Amino acid sequence: MTPYDSACPDSETNLSDMSGEQIRSVAEELLQANRDLKLLNHRLSDAQNKLVQSEKLASIGQLAAGVAHEINNPIGFIFSNFGTLTQYLDDLFKMLAAYEACEPLIADAQARQCVLNTKKDIDIDYLKQDIPNLMRESRDGIQRVKKIVQDLKDFSRVDARQEWEYVDLHNGIDSTLNIVNNEIKYKADVVKQYSQLPEVQCLPSALNQVFLNLLVNAAQAITSERGTITIQTGVQGQHVWVDIADNGAGIAQENLQKIFDPFFTTKPVGKGTGLGLSLSYGIVQKHGGRLEVSSTVGLGTNFRITLPVHQPVQDTPA
Repeated sequence: MTPYDSACPDSETNLSDMSGEQIRSVAEELLQANRDLKLLNHRLSDAQNKLVQSEKLASIGQLAAGVAHEINNPIGFIFSNFGTLTQYLDDLFKMLAAYEACEPLIADAQARQCVLNTKKDIDIDYLKQDIPNLMRESRDGIQRVKKIVQDLKDFSRVDARQEWEYVDLHNGIDSTLNIVNNEIKYKADVVKQYSQLPEVQCLPSALNQVFLNLLVNAAQAITSERGTITIQTGVQGQHVWVDIADNGAGIAQENLQKIFDPFFTTKPVGKGTGLGLSLSYGIVQKHGGRLEVSSTVGLGTNFRITLPVHQPVQDTPA
């Protein structure tokens, strides 16, 4: 029996046969049934949101873990070999210097001239200057690759258990910036205005996902030849805040109320899923924080993340 069967007329009864009180009762129960359906729909949407968030974070973590693992091993032995090669070259240069010191002592004029001609042909003085430079530049390149691998690990936290822990948010922002560098570097300059922050109890990889979503959105919002993304941090009582602002196209006021709704997007078809900001909102809420937005069309957009320094109840992610 439906909730309003008792008040609903049977097939042989017309509305005209019902009293005003019965009609009001039926109407109220229909409205209640509608409210119940809306609540159920909201719960289903929330469950879907959490499932998509979980799958997305898992996929990113697995991708980062795989890339970090595959790159880390060869880079490790190349970096080690470069250290050994540098030492070998130093020894060879010492030996070469010793030979050069003995050149005047070569009695055979033809042999001495042969040595001098060979030095001139290969430009030994240039090689002695350029080889150390090449080694230094190559070593710097390898160190940059190692840093990218470390940033991937920091971003996904593949080397840590997924549990609440105290971390430096600036490290998470910086590692995420390196991950999305290719998305930003051609479109915007990044300005960091960091304040001194306490370590924050959080799920680091989840917050890194929020930073990634907001930074990519900021870059994509810049429609001019080149723009600016400004990252500010600060402390307010027992909370910290992170502002990520761009001077891009901005968001129309009628869209601001819907910006965190699942599947809502202002991007062209095929350019966005409408899940990034919704997922970010859910992650920040899970941390007991707030994700707020302010925007002016033509001037830009600012997203503020506010987080408690300490979590009232520790929990492990599902």
